[in-house]
Amino acid sequence: MSVPTTVRFRRALTAVVLSTALLAGATACGGGGGGTRREELSAASMGELAALAAAEPAAAEADELAAATPSPSTSAEKQKFAKTRFVANAGLAAGATYQWIVKPYRAGKFKKGAKGRTFALIKAGLAGAFAYNRLKAAADNAKGDPLLSKAMAPLTAGIESLKGLGTKLRKGQAGDADISSFDDVINSVKEAGKSAGATVTDKVPSASQLGG
Repeated sequence: MSVPTTVRFRRALTAVVLSTALLAGATACGGGGGGTRREELSAASMGELAALAAAEPAAAEADELAAATPSPSTSAEKQKFAKTRFVANAGLAAGATYQWIVKPYRAGKFKKGAKGRTFALIKAGLAGAFAYNRLKAAADNAKGDPLLSKAMAPLTAGIESLKGLGTKLRKGQAGDADISSFDDVINSVKEAGKSAGATVTDKVPSASQLGG
């Protein structure tokens, strides 16, 4: 089966995003006379950046393949399919948000002068964009189940408010309110899923999982 043009474009975009992130890190590592702290790019950091940069295109490709799959025929099958996709997308958003945004923020990784700050911010920025897109996908999935759709309806504005926060995170401009916004929206989505019988658990995207 040939690879859709949009998927090929997303894969190319992944390479560009990752290259940009690594170049930004290399600039921060420069040993100029300005007294800037040198930050080493470890294999683990590189792996996390690669996973994050690949996550959105990989998830988007899965969505396209799912859309190309013959649709469930009965109402019950359609609702089950919708819940399955919702749980998968919301779980990835929750996992990425906690692992690369909430957790490092609480640990002080985003503060000026913190060791590894540059790479923590790059990862947080990628995670922010990824989480926003996966939450949008989850909200769309929810429309296939009446109960889930009703539970998610009030959260549309909250999800949309996360757009652009990935950029703020990457630039080190995000504050308590921005981090709380991600945390609150994720928790609200989890509650909505639980109330509709679609329990969401955190699923951190990893390089091996994304490589499939």
